[in-house]
Amino acid sequence: MNKKVMLITGTSQGIGRHLAEHYASDVFFVIGCSRRSSVIENDNYQHFELDIIDEKAIKKMFSNIRKTYGRLDVLINNAGLASKNYAALTSGETMLKVLQTNTIGSMLTCREATRIMRKKKFGRIVNISSLHVPLCFKGTSVYGASKAGIEQFARVLAREMYPEGITVNNLELSAVKGSGMVETVNLSDEIMNDILEHTISKAWLEMEDVWHTIDFLISKKSEKISGQTIFLGGI
Repeated sequence: MNKKVMLITGTSQGIGRHLAEHYASDVFFVIGCSRRSSVIENDNYQHFELDIIDEKAIKKMFSNIRKTYGRLDVLINNAGLASKNYAALTSGETMLKVLQTNTIGSMLTCREATRIMRKKKFGRIVNISSLHVPLCFKGTSVYGASKAGIEQFARVLAREMYPEGITVNNLELSAVKGSGMVETVNLSDEIMNDILEHTISKAWLEMEDVWHTIDFLISKKSEKISGQTIFLGGI
């Protein structure tokens, strides 16, 4: 395939769906995955219905990518599971689900992606994270820990993969308009305003803000930037 191939996780809704619809074009062929079926209708898009914590399903998807396209240029780890509760009130089952999805799931896709990317000596990995990591809001201990885990994983992976032409970065987001974040996590206006007040911009992010930042991180121009965390909205 002459087009660049991009994999985006969590594309059934929200930010993942917006990203898939944006990048499926003459430049990129986009592969998406989620636990739900996709409503995206585009000749430049293929969807896998799977759970990101299912290692066998993940391996099968990457095997299909390798055999069908022979390349993978970009991985955007967007799939995530939110949790809003005090640690003392959070069940072990919830903790495990959040960590498996947000941390282990992204680790698995990173591992499989680098195995394809290193053959071409080029690859770009962007992990979508959250400002909940540095801001430490009450009720976000489990969610914040899960995102902090993948951020640390990315920093080390960046050092391991840089000689192979692969960069790995984290993109922390505040509140994104039209992303479904408020509805998904059931956040009140008071909490959202509190989050925004802790950012430098003190304003909602637009999806265009996310695209423009990712555009740079996945380009050849960013080859000297790896192992970094970018705070979109500013802290």
